[in-house]
Amino acid sequence: MYWLGVDTGTGGTRALLIDAAGREVAAVTAPHEEIRMEHPLWAEQRPEDWAEAAVLAIRGALAQAGVSGRDVRGVGLSGQMHGLVMLDKDHAVIRPSLIWCDQRSQPQVDFINAKLGRDKVLESIANPVLTGFTLPKLLWVRDHEPRRFERMRKMLLPKDYVRYRLAGEFATEVSDASGTALLDVVHRRWSFDMVDGLGLDRAMLPAVYESSEVTGTVSAHAAELTGLAAGTPVVGGGGDQAASAVGNGIVEPGIVSCTIGTSGVVFAHTDSAAWDPQGRVHTFCHAVRDKWHVMGVTQGAGLSLQWFRNQLAPGVSYDELMREAAAAPAGSQGLFWLPYLMGERTPHLDATARGGWIGLTAKHTRADLIRAVIEGVAYSLKDCLAIIEGLGVPVDTVRASGGGARSPLWRQILADVLNRRVATLETQEGSAYGAALLAMTGTGQFASVAEACAATIREAVSIDPRAAEAASYAAGYETYRALYPALRHAASVNRTRLSESV
Repeated sequence: MYWLGVDTGTGGTRALLIDAAGREVAAVTAPHEEIRMEHPLWAEQRPEDWAEAAVLAIRGALAQAGVSGRDVRGVGLSGQMHGLVMLDKDHAVIRPSLIWCDQRSQPQVDFINAKLGRDKVLESIANPVLTGFTLPKLLWVRDHEPRRFERMRKMLLPKDYVRYRLAGEFATEVSDASGTALLDVVHRRWSFDMVDGLGLDRAMLPAVYESSEVTGTVSAHAAELTGLAAGTPVVGGGGDQAASAVGNGIVEPGIVSCTIGTSGVVFAHTDSAAWDPQGRVHTFCHAVRDKWHVMGVTQGAGLSLQWFRNQLAPGVSYDELMREAAAAPAGSQGLFWLPYLMGERTPHLDATARGGWIGLTAKHTRADLIRAVIEGVAYSLKDCLAIIEGLGVPVDTVRASGGGARSPLWRQILADVLNRRVATLETQEGSAYGAALLAMTGTGQFASVAEACAATIREAVSIDPRAAEAASYAAGYETYRALYPALRHAASVNRTRLSESV
């Protein structure tokens, strides 16, 4: 017997097959097209590309394992959060999806707050509305592309479009729906205060489930395309961060996950829906029934290193960049990197924040530039952890995952900056693995998600912080924290002078 986890990421879709003991049997990734960035702050992808990649990845995983689709007992889905998929009356995609890092919708955020009131928004969804969330993206289309908006009959999230293509069902689940700004996170249901207050059609919303509930079954058409058997159960799954947390065993207090992918996320389990009054971290439903999580987000984590490689070191592998960074001293000779390439969420909630190196001198080498990027991302993740701890959430161990966590250097810098033990797991699959565990739970292999995690998840290696480096980075962090406020003030003064001169 096998279970399948399918993760619709930003760069590609990954299909992971595991057995009854939770061991990886096969894993295949099908790449996506590059993000379209036609204007500053814009980021779009074709939903059809995700569905096509899912078919290729699933077929590839079955072939790699030499397994028949009839042997797969269930499918779990995960995916990048917040993306807007709009379908017309024929269930065709209306326009490319505005994805998680699209930041164009600040005027729509301002409209929502003015229309409903910030306090009412927090009361309704337990979070402030941010440009990254789905709702302001939808209103942007309403404001700028009214003909397309009028054609819309259903709104889906990225993984839920893949669900529709697999099972023919319009459904989502609570963890991913939490990031739309349309879910009553406390009561785990759609917030009609938000929907009705903004004049939206309730019928556009998919059914919302718990993450391990069965939402439908693989259709005959999808079975023909993928090799899965028609009638195979498809469970709710989770937004990529909640699914990754399940895959990392973050289903009890004390253990926090730190994911370094395109974005960076610090994620902590909570038993109740408590939220930060300033909205600097998100309070979302967990993929565990009747549990929640708090989550801080760094928009440009792995994206920072990807940008560096693409623009300044084309053709150089990430491993080579890491070897070069290791030659630079801790602290990068006083050089700091602000990873705000796509604005920033935690802690600044500023879509107009800008990145860059601060403190650059003629003595700095390329190795210093690379190491400063890694350290800057780690400092940004510490911003997230500090707020979470300030909410009274215990933090004993940090479990690292994502592409950045594959680097021993990045893990060591993370341990030193956070001054916490950083562990990695035997299985480094994160979201796809968590989706597969949710499928196991939903099809009755385990009685609960916690039971599934206890039976399958094991730590592999851990790195302890080094005292001297931790002390140095603690001082560096105080400088890092002072940079954004100072630069924001300078930018504000400059904008004022420019406007006065016109």
